[in-house]
Amino acid sequence: MMNAFDGYFRMNLEEEPSSSPLEFKKPFNLARADSYKSDSTKDSSFSMSQIPMFGSYIESSEDFTMDLENMTPQSKQSTGDKEKQKKKTKSKLITDRFVPSRKTSRLSLALTTSHEHEAQLTPRKNNIANNANEDDNNYSLQCLYKNLVLGYDNIFPGQESIFSNTNIFRYKDENSPSPSLQQFGQQPLLNCDKVLSMYQSNNRKVPKTPYKVLDAPALQDDFYLNLLDWSSQNVLGVGLSSCVYLWSSHTGKVAKLCDLGASDSVTSLTWAPGGDQICVGTNSGEVQIWDGTKLKKVQTLTGHSARVSAAAWSPSLLASGSRDQSILYRDLRTNSNYISRLTNHTQEVCGLKWSFDGQQLASGGNDNKVYIWSVHSNSPMTRFTEHKAAVKALAWSPHQHGLLATGGGTADKTIRFWNTLQSTQIDHIETDSQVCNLMFSKNSKELVSTHGYSQNQINLWKYPSMEKVATLTGHSYRVLYLAMSPDGQSIVTGAGDETLRFWNLFPAHKENSRAAAQNSSKLMPSRFDLR
Repeated sequence: MMNAFDGYFRMNLEEEPSSSPLEFKKPFNLARADSYKSDSTKDSSFSMSQIPMFGSYIESSEDFTMDLENMTPQSKQSTGDKEKQKKKTKSKLITDRFVPSRKTSRLSLALTTSHEHEAQLTPRKNNIANNANEDDNNYSLQCLYKNLVLGYDNIFPGQESIFSNTNIFRYKDENSPSPSLQQFGQQPLLNCDKVLSMYQSNNRKVPKTPYKVLDAPALQDDFYLNLLDWSSQNVLGVGLSSCVYLWSSHTGKVAKLCDLGASDSVTSLTWAPGGDQICVGTNSGEVQIWDGTKLKKVQTLTGHSARVSAAAWSPSLLASGSRDQSILYRDLRTNSNYISRLTNHTQEVCGLKWSFDGQQLASGGNDNKVYIWSVHSNSPMTRFTEHKAAVKALAWSPHQHGLLATGGGTADKTIRFWNTLQSTQIDHIETDSQVCNLMFSKNSKELVSTHGYSQNQINLWKYPSMEKVATLTGHSYRVLYLAMSPDGQSIVTGAGDETLRFWNLFPAHKENSRAAAQNSSKLMPSRFDLR
């Protein structure tokens, strides 16, 4: 006897024929038919509550067969198997939603493996340590991206760890502690500064040509003189024969400060820390103080019996060195020509430099010696005798207290570094050329040196590694004079070829560059225009 469901099933098969006799697009209808075919032998009544839900689980197509003559499914299972199948169907009921199990995910391992594989496929990056001077901005930016975004700590392959941040792209466990503010706020900033400093130091391009060249006729080619200085008000002073000229970096105008006449000449000059007064040393042994803004002489000081080769200002004192082998301390607040005389040098004093705190004075002479003096004593604190030629080049470090650099002449060709607090030598380096001037950068841990015989070059060094960053050439005579701009970015050099050359050598100070970026910001201006 055919029940209502048999007719319904046959009608559906006739309306939706399949491409193959044994291919059914909706296997759950077959399960439904199988279930109700077996139930019809016991009871001919039909109820909609007996129809299974959509998505009932089916083990395989072997659970039923098909009678092709009657087009009715025949079950292979017995009555007891059917009861087990009903229980199994209830326990394995699934839906059309897929919820992944995150606890079994190992995305961090896959990501780490992919980066290690990437490092193996790029041998060029593995050789980056051997090609530190290669100009590759793209690779440096990739390193910065990997450090800040992907969490790399050691950005250069070949180190111990290539991927140290194992928590990136990893789902958090229920028992894992929440990340602290320090983990997200401070550590990336430290890594950022580290990478940016490496990027700037390794990829900063130093221009090899001067951005300005000025004629300096009658600029003397004398190793022992100091005829060039740059004031804190951005005015350059230069001594040419018997005259002193002032060149304004703001306006480009030149003013004549003084003319000593045919019987005398300028042998040294230096600006006061405030930039308003300038000291002029003469061949006759006088020290003249001039007002740089009014172009008038303020005072004339005596005390030396020979030319004044060097002079240096401290916040309260003026020191002058002469060919008469003496150093004089002068206090312009008193009426006396000098308040103290230092006489330990046995030949001409050609180099003088005050420390940045004004407590120590370094002096170099043609006797190949360097003396360190205290402002409170007439006896030297210490003496260095390792140089084998005249010492004119002296430079105090603005970054490390008590660090002094000195350079020797033609027979020495050496730069030496001293700890004046402990009276010990720190390091030295051979330059293969006469050392005429030394100067530490105000903005970075670098050192510039100018040279004479036989290469006449300008060298830029990293400190303390003393790795050479750049070599600048252009002067045809010894580079005897050196001065630095107030912002610490540019230097000017003078030589016996009667030219002054201006070079962009050092980067801008970090605070100044940040302030300039804030002032130029249109989104968050730091000042308001009330016009």
